[in-house]
Amino acid sequence: MTATAPHFGPSPTRRPLTAAALLAVLISLLFGMVLAGASPASAHAALTGSDPQDGAVVATAPEEVALTFSEQIAVSDDSIRVLDPSGERADTGAPRELTDGGPVRYGVALHSGLPDGTYTVAWQAVSADSHPVSGAFTFSIGAPSDTTVALPSDKAGGGLVGTLYGIARYAAYAGFILLAGGSAFVLACWRRGAGERPLQRLVVRGWITLTAATLVMLLLRTPYTGSGKLADAFDLDGLQAVLDTKPGAALVSRLLLLGASALFVAVLFGAYAKREDEKEKQDLTFGLTVGGAVLAIGIAGTWALAEHASTGLQPGIAMPVDVAHLLAVAAWLGGLAALLVALYRTPHITAGAVRRFSRVAFGSVVVLAATGLYQSWRQVGSWSALTGTWYGQLLLIKVGLVAAILAVAWFSRRWTGRLVDGAERSASVSGEGEGPGGSEASGGPAGPAGRDEGASVETAVDAPVDASVGTRGTGGTDIPALAGTAEATEVTEAAEVAAEVPRATEVPAAAASAPERAAQLARQRAALTATRNKRVRDADAERSGLRRSVLIEAGIAVVLLAVTTVLTNTEPGRTEEEAARGNTAATAPVAGGQVNLSLPFDTGGQNGKGTVRLDLSPAGSGANDVHLWIDGPDGPMDVPEVKLAFTLESKDIGPLPVVPDRLAPGHWTASDVQIPMAGDWKLAVTVRTSDIDQTTIDENVKIG
Repeated sequence: MTATAPHFGPSPTRRPLTAAALLAVLISLLFGMVLAGASPASAHAALTGSDPQDGAVVATAPEEVALTFSEQIAVSDDSIRVLDPSGERADTGAPRELTDGGPVRYGVALHSGLPDGTYTVAWQAVSADSHPVSGAFTFSIGAPSDTTVALPSDKAGGGLVGTLYGIARYAAYAGFILLAGGSAFVLACWRRGAGERPLQRLVVRGWITLTAATLVMLLLRTPYTGSGKLADAFDLDGLQAVLDTKPGAALVSRLLLLGASALFVAVLFGAYAKREDEKEKQDLTFGLTVGGAVLAIGIAGTWALAEHASTGLQPGIAMPVDVAHLLAVAAWLGGLAALLVALYRTPHITAGAVRRFSRVAFGSVVVLAATGLYQSWRQVGSWSALTGTWYGQLLLIKVGLVAAILAVAWFSRRWTGRLVDGAERSASVSGEGEGPGGSEASGGPAGPAGRDEGASVETAVDAPVDASVGTRGTGGTDIPALAGTAEATEVTEAAEVAAEVPRATEVPAAAASAPERAAQLARQRAALTATRNKRVRDADAERSGLRRSVLIEAGIAVVLLAVTTVLTNTEPGRTEEEAARGNTAATAPVAGGQVNLSLPFDTGGQNGKGTVRLDLSPAGSGANDVHLWIDGPDGPMDVPEVKLAFTLESKDIGPLPVVPDRLAPGHWTASDVQIPMAGDWKLAVTVRTSDIDQTTIDENVKIG
């Protein structure tokens, strides 16, 4: 058979569907613009401020350390720890909530009488969208000092446990897509497929994958949000604590729904597949459709209740939208996987089933476009976040993959249209239909005659291979004339096998009872069936083209699902930008430009007159460098001691002492001088020229 290029002209059925898609996108755009004035969204809690601030130097020890977050968090007794320079705990115990109707704040009290030095604050919590977050910063009392505490480099949810949790998350998404999408394909597109073993295996494996992944995620929640140690997965106390959280309740609910889904799958591939009465099958179809939809919505809701949609801006809208988005993904990609299996493993799938899935896929894409647009606006919020954050960049990759699938799907729809046209031409030429029970190709349910068509391949095992026009094979079997010699060779070999397979009525009773002979006959029949199925599958150029394009779609979908899994575990771009703005406002140094001073002094003793020249750079909050020169009447003046002190009287900060190091005769320097905030500071310079002669010069300096 010679392959014919598919016709690429417009299809009348696509025009209203295309208009509906465009209308949905326009409505989504309008909806997004209307909502654009709402308050900011958050997901993945981020530290937006602290008291003391990161890098601050305070004159006296604070009574507590308080942290401000972008959203509500779940904390434990060790969520906030304050460590002194030697690594010992400086806090008194569990954190307490300080929100009081304002921003989300938690704090821990500190021991009294803490010595001067640099203190480390390490925190770890679980954000409202179920993801662990952590961080650390330092502040100093009196003056910075050396510390034995190393800031943690690993983020919460990382390491081996984080990798395993991510794999389980991916498997859960994949399992749900196969379970829900495969079942929907059977009920909505090809009811006769309920009796096909390949489709049954696909859906059952989806159920097993989703169930196993959910159990693994439930066990890994304790180390994933806490210690990071894999052994803690079997900590019963930790598991009990997980069950009391929102993510734990969502996972348990998913397991309960999967138990009900097992009954649904058993009925779908058991009683439903065997039902032959038309009226009873229609009633059972309706019941399974309603029950399956309820289960699918419930399982999808377990993600929406514990992920990004459950927190931040408009959760009442975001959660239903998230459920619709996930169901559309399952209907499209799960149905695509079912179609791929059917095209490769069940060659007699009808053209009507392919046409119906094409319509389901198109409707799913419309829903994905509308819900995806809203979700993107909610989680990104700005063009800068779209291109400047990891979440936004992943989203662009996801959009590109979706566009690639749609491009391939465009060719698949053309092959589908050609496939339908070929089927109709064949029917008109032969003048034969499927019969009263074979209305599956036109969209009706299959009756007994329809089942006979599906069973024709199995029947052919025990019968000679017949064709009205062909060549004669071994044993007088007719071999159909094929366009390719390779196909003719395959069928010739199959016919030779068939000639060697005795008919059931010719097998002696003794031979039939022999296990070895029975096994040999079974292998021969299986080989003949496989050869015949392959011939039927490969003889149709349109179906071959459709199989190739669907295979490419499925390959891209696997990558798309991986990107989506990473995306759900990434801090949204809107939140990342908000946290960056908060941290910048709270902790970033305020540059004020270099300060240059020239201060004359007189200690009153012999050789006690001179001038102090001081450079402070960058003269802003945070770390600064100080260079100080002392000049006498005859050049550089070497003195025994020089001291500095900074005081911000308006905030009651200081004096903050600075002891510069002698670099050379008459040249002193100090590095990493911490100025906690901008303001009008009083700088005191003390110069000692002898054991008893010294003086202090005060000067007001604007810093920041």
